[in-house]
Amino acid sequence: MFTDEAPDSVSVPSLWRKSQQSERESRACQTRAVHSAEAQIQTVFSTISCTQTEPEDQATEQLLQQNHDEPDPSGLKDFLQRVEERLITELMKNARGHAFDGFQVNWDDHSQLVSCLHRLQHPIAQERGLHVTSVSWSCTGSVIACAYGRTDDGSWSTERSYVCTWNLNRRGLSPKQADLVIDVPSAVTALCCHPDQPALIAGGLYSGEVVVWDTSRTQDPVLALTGMSADSHTEPVYQVAWVPLQKKGEFGVLSAGSGGRVLLWTVDLEQGRFVLNAAYAFVRQQVPHSSSVGLKARGSSTMGVTSLALSPWDSDTFLVGSEGGLLLRCSFSSQTLAAAPSEGQSMTLRAPAVFPFRPRSGPVHSIHCSPFHRNLFVSAGTDGLAHVHSLLQANPLLSLRVSDSYVFQVQWSPTRPLVFAAATGQGEVQMFDLGHRSLRPVATIQQGAAGHAATCLAFNCQNPHLLAVGNTDGTVGVWQLSADLTEQSPSEGSQLEQIANQVAE
Repeated sequence: MFTDEAPDSVSVPSLWRKSQQSERESRACQTRAVHSAEAQIQTVFSTISCTQTEPEDQATEQLLQQNHDEPDPSGLKDFLQRVEERLITELMKNARGHAFDGFQVNWDDHSQLVSCLHRLQHPIAQERGLHVTSVSWSCTGSVIACAYGRTDDGSWSTERSYVCTWNLNRRGLSPKQADLVIDVPSAVTALCCHPDQPALIAGGLYSGEVVVWDTSRTQDPVLALTGMSADSHTEPVYQVAWVPLQKKGEFGVLSAGSGGRVLLWTVDLEQGRFVLNAAYAFVRQQVPHSSSVGLKARGSSTMGVTSLALSPWDSDTFLVGSEGGLLLRCSFSSQTLAAAPSEGQSMTLRAPAVFPFRPRSGPVHSIHCSPFHRNLFVSAGTDGLAHVHSLLQANPLLSLRVSDSYVFQVQWSPTRPLVFAAATGQGEVQMFDLGHRSLRPVATIQQGAAGHAATCLAFNCQNPHLLAVGNTDGTVGVWQLSADLTEQSPSEGSQLEQIANQVAE
């Protein structure tokens, strides 16, 4: 009898436990869902290159071959062998020569040396027949300031006048509409923009007053005014200039007038007034003289000062021209007391003249020191000549005929050591280049209508291609100069040195 005990040996509870354990193990092996993503990158790169040649020209090929096969012209080889040695000798001489040193080939056509860019005018001043008496560029080179007055004789000391400014970089520039018009109670005889602050302009008036305008104050531009006092000028002021003071960055105003005095002012910006810093007077008996100039004192009267120039090389030196034709080198540090009558001045007058140059036959209208040589300056006046001087010699080194009329102003170019310009009573501006042997004008600017004089001029130091010229017809011409008149040649400095070193006759 068979018995099956094995199956019966497995109890029901044990099977249930195994099943439960299997389920727990299955649940414990579960994992998180797996996320998948697809990304594709596709680029396109293509290159096309090809080379194409023209088929050979059979006719050209045959012609070249024919020329190659032909013999050289008769005698050519013998000629080349005969002149070879002489030709090489001449080429070696040219290589060692200096005839063309400093020569630069100019491939551009500069037949037109000057061209007029603008003709500025203030219609009211023109209607009243006022003349342009002075022009000056701002230190930025973008603004031109113009003074109106008169250069002819007449009783016009109480006539009102104007100072006008134009910004040439301004969009929509109107030549007949000034950006700023300043009404002045007296004719303006001199003008000078500040060397560092573009808004400040110093001016001299026919009444003898000195004024500083601040063009940023459009409602009341008068920043300082000397007024009428014992310290100020009592006659027309013909020249004003900004002078560096001992404290770095500060400038004073130097003024010269027909009363024979040169005054140095400091400007009190807080109080809006001038303070007299130094005073100089020119008395004929105290003017130094020598046999070479033949100067004779004519009484003890003071000399009217008509022109003044500062040396850019020596802060102690300035030059003065007088109504009587005297031309003097002066010193700010002079301690010689002036033999002038005291008129209640707060400052002691000093006599600054230390060296005389040969006097002229009439008033010296303009003096300007060379910016490229410490001893050279140019002067001009009623004799129609421009005189190139050395500070070390009484007689001029050169005298050039500029005009048959007066010469109102001369000025050296700020970029060309040998070039200067002169404004004449005939209405022309003559440009001279001392590097030319003929010493004739290299360019002539016809300024204004016939019968009107060119009274003043000013080079733009920031933009040397610009030259401003004032006229008695009330207009200011802004002229553009070509590269021939503005670009310095390599040998120009040495040529200027030769002129300075020559002995005056």
